Amino acid sequence: MWKSVRRAGQATFHLFLVAATAFGTWIFITVLLITAVGTSVVVGVWLLPETVLLIRRIAGAKRSLTAARTGVRIPEVYRPLTGTVRERVVTAVRYPGTRTDARWMAAHWFYGALLALAVPLWPVGLVVDGLRCGLLRREAVVLPLIVRLADLEADWSTALLKPSPQAQLTARVRELAATRADAIAAHEAELRRIERDLHDGAQAQLVALSVRIGLARRAYGGDRDTGLRLLDEAQEQAEKALAELRHVVRGIHPPVLTDRGLTGAVRALAASWGGLRVTVDDGGLGQGVRAPAAVEAAAYFAVAESLTNVAKYSGVSRAEVRLARVRRGLRVRVRDEGCGGADEAGGSGLLGMRRRVAALDGTMDVSSPAGGPTVIDVELPCVW
Repeated sequence: MWKSVRRAGQATFHLFLVAATAFGTWIFITVLLITAVGTSVVVGVWLLPETVLLIRRIAGAKRSLTAARTGVRIPEVYRPLTGTVRERVVTAVRYPGTRTDARWMAAHWFYGALLALAVPLWPVGLVVDGLRCGLLRREAVVLPLIVRLADLEADWSTALLKPSPQAQLTARVRELAATRADAIAAHEAELRRIERDLHDGAQAQLVALSVRIGLARRAYGGDRDTGLRLLDEAQEQAEKALAELRHVVRGIHPPVLTDRGLTGAVRALAASWGGLRVTVDDGGLGQGVRAPAAVEAAAYFAVAESLTNVAKYSGVSRAEVRLARVRRGLRVRVRDEGCGGADEAGGSGLLGMRRRVAALDGTMDVSSPAGGPTVIDVELPCVW
């Protein structure tokens, strides 16, 4: 009985919020009438996009309320109202999302009053269900009707507020265009980094090596000790050049990632941090089918950049890395209990990480409040 009362109470509270929203939309009719009159006489045509923005905010609040009830987020797909007054008006009128919101608001004026049906059920339910549950030991039949009314309202709102396929396709195309631009920018930045590393590192070492070999050849005939010393220096220079080349290769695609997979590569990366203790939880990822090479590379570099940030900025000596296979792909989490305050605009490499992840249609969430902890969640879609 008490379980039914609690669920009915939650449903009634939801319907109360729905009724409050509906009351607000009833008052909003006045704004709609002013906008219609102003638009019809042309002088007030600028009111139209502003009214559409208000409707979007109301619909957004309703989406949040419905998602809190159903646990399923309703996507919000809108085209920004920017440009001249004429451009804003054209976008507001022609964009499918405007018609979707208008259709929902018109329907909500009616089904938003479902609270009027739920309130009378309470006294009946308390009496009838109290007798059924208390005396007859049977299931409640009246109070669950209130829950069904709330679920029915949430289903209607979900169906009406869900973006049209055309709007979703337009938003998807816009998102892919932005992702493509970010991927190109990240690719160009990576090429510049590789070129800089080769020019300032390996190339400079090889030039110095060539010079020392030439000096050794000249000195070897007259002064063998000097020639041998120069050859020793040339050997050291060659080893430095090889180390620089290995560093560049690791920056492109680490060989350990190919040989040992993501789990082994991340564990090797964690062990390479001398002053930072890193615990790795692979979640059983090292067993079974591996993720695609591009996904593994993106996950590896996300972990590497995150640990670099921990070592540089967090002020702590411990970090935690978790790898997990999820239904839609691969999830990576890096956490530290440092000072927090990570900012993508601060040059900490987070923007490059986001671009690399977005190029694979993945997502990256950064939580870093002042005082910590800093948690970076990366999810990369793939088929296992």
